[in-house]
Amino acid sequence: MKYSCVELNDLPDEILLIIFKKLDNLEILYSIQDINERLNKIIYDQIFTSHLSFLKWSFNKCINKFSSDIILNRFCLQILPKIHTKIKWLDVESSFMKNILHAADYPNLNTLGLYNIEEETAKYLFT
Repeated sequence: MKYSCVELNDLPDEILLIIFKKLDNLEILYSIQDINERLNKIIYDQIFTSHLSFLKWSFNKCINKFSSDIILNRFCLQILPKIHTKIKWLDVESSFMKNILHAADYPNLNTLGLYNIEEETAKYLFT
């Protein structure tokens, strides 16, 4: 039996889309961004950028998906500014809210989910 070595770059775009759709959008953006132009074109598609959720659920409680400031900083400084016009929906936890919302203007944002936000903060933001 002969073995062959197939690399990610050898796969057609259609197959990459099928694979990437099975994975988490934020992890795809974080892991694959800037590997090469072809992969950037695929991961910057609306399929992966229109709805970003920076949350995960644990024991009926939502928490930040990324606990590392390094990951958050990369999103805020490198990733969000490149895809900000494609984002239509953001889900953020209160401790990341300021960083993410200040990272870029979101002209097409029509849904914003704010989680674990204190009542006073909500009043300040919305009045």
